[in-house]
Parts: sequence; structure tokens; C-alpha cells
Amino acid sequence: MSDAGVAIGVDVGGTKVLGAVVDRDGCVLEEHRVYSPAGWAELRGAIVGVVDELRVRVPEVRALGVGAAGMVDREGVIHYSPNVLGFRKAPVRADLEAATDLAVTVDNDANVAAYAEVKLGVARGATDALVITLGTGIGGGVIVDGRVLRGAHGFAAEVGHFQVDPDGPLCACGERGHWEAMASGSALGRMGREAATAGDAPSVLAAAGGAVEEVAGVHVSAAAHARAPDALAIVDRYSYNVAIGLVGLANIFDPSLIAIAGGLVKDGELFLGPIRTHFLGHIEGADYRPAPEIVTAAFGERAGVVGAALLALDARR
Repeated sequence: MSDAGVAIGVDVGGTKVLGAVVDRDGCVLEEHRVYSPAGWAELRGAIVGVVDELRVRVPEVRALGVGAAGMVDREGVIHYSPNVLGFRKAPVRADLEAATDLAVTVDNDANVAAYAEVKLGVARGATDALVITLGTGIGGGVIVDGRVLRGAHGFAAEVGHFQVDPDGPLCACGERGHWEAMASGSALGRMGREAATAGDAPSVLAAAGGAVEEVAGVHVSAAAHARAPDALAIVDRYSYNVAIGLVGLANIFDPSLIAIAGGLVKDGELFLGPIRTHFLGHIEGADYRPAPEIVTAAFGERAGVVGAALLALDARR
């Protein structure tokens, strides 16, 4: 195994720091995960700890790629992230290069997921596609003419923060009715708690052990997999919210394919089926245009770590 053939990819989100050793074919050779702490100093320590553990297993690694939820500039500084409090003008690339003595590449987590999918995954060969990450928040990678769109400052495709409903729920960023506030994994949990509080979700409440405050998206999913009608109703409402955002993006970018990545992809058709149904019911000119495919990202929850590692490997060429 040559030092040029593998890199570490790290995906940093609101709940996890997931790291993996990845080769040029996108194969995950080793993996390590910890929870995301608050504050940049603590978060940096968690990232370095993950990297150190992986380097013990694969000492040949010489490059590190980081995909992070937030607004990442071209110098690897993360200016802001509503879901990761440690990212406030955080000099991620410089600090991690100093701490690890590795060549470090940093980009937005959805951008690196899109990079993995267009390079080796379901978007390979596509000129125009979207990769949407559904997790604690919502991230987006926009592929235009076969390349990931980064924008003037590196902040493009913050798709979770376009407004769907001015009177909608409060987003983590402080604005109301953003798509992320209505269609992220966090939003699914909120919808479950609201339904449980109203007495409309007994199966979801039971999955959470009877405590309304403990209800999260995983409990909605578990009850829905058991075909509980109350949970399936929440899934349908949630899937409508996801689909409406996808419709807006498809109307703007005209992609041939939309790949869904992030933590929710493990539930597969439970969500994708109703998302497709609602999407086709609302996209402009549905009867007069080719509809984009809506599929699970090839790398699933690992799209971020794979893309981050591939980006780091390609930066060393």
C-alpha cells in the first residue's frame, strides 16, 4: 500500500465526527467514529483523536480531507455553521495541519459528498446533478457541467437555508421556515415530538420509552418500519417537506439525477418512496419533461468521508 494511494477522510457534523481510511477506488479500509463536542478546541481535539487512531491502524497515510457542515472558504476556514457551534471563524485547515503534520484539504460536507458521487458514485458521468445530505441539518452539493459548484467565496449550495415558509418553524440559524427547519433529521424528530404531545403518535412515543422529550427521528423511523399508521403519517408529511425543497432546486438547476446522502439514507425506501411521489406531483411541467431520478447516494452515510479522502488524494497529484 503506497503512501499516495490512501488518505483519511473525516466528516464533521452536528452529532458525529466520522473518520475513515479510503483508497483511490473509494473503498473504506478502516473507520472510527466519536461524538461531536462543542467549541473549536474540543472539536479539533476530537478530529485529531480520530485521525491518530486511524494512523495507528494505517501508518502510510499522508493526507487528510475534511468535510464539514458549514460555510467553508477556499483557505479552509469555516466561517459559520448553525449546527456545529465550534465552527465560528475556525481555521480548520491550518490548525489540523499543525496538529497532524498531514497535508489537509477542507470543504463543505455536502460538497465532498457530491465529489464522491460524481467521481465514483451514482452521479458518475452526469453533467448536472444534485447531492442532498439529510442529517442534523440539510446540506447540498450542486454539480454543474460535471464539477461541484463552490461559488465566489466557497459558500455555494447552502440549500438548507432557502426559505420555504416565512411563518414556519425556527431554523438553527435563527430564521423561520428554512427548508432545513422543515425537512432535516432534526425536523423529523420535532414533528414526532409535536405529534406525541398532541396524542397523535402513540407508537412513536412507545418507541421512545414513553418520554415525549426523548422522541427523535429514529423513533419515528422505527415505528414506521413496523407499519404503525401514526408514524407512517408523520413520514408522509415529512417526505412532502423534503420533496417541496427538491422541487424548487430541480426547477432552478434542471438536474438529471438527485442523490440523497446522510444519516437518513439507511431507511431507504421508507422515505424515498413518498419523496418521489410528492416530488412528481409538484415539479413544473411534470407531464412534459424528463423527471430527474431520485436515488440513494452510492456511498450512503459514508459519502462525506469518501469524498473528503478523494479530494485530499487528488490535491496531492
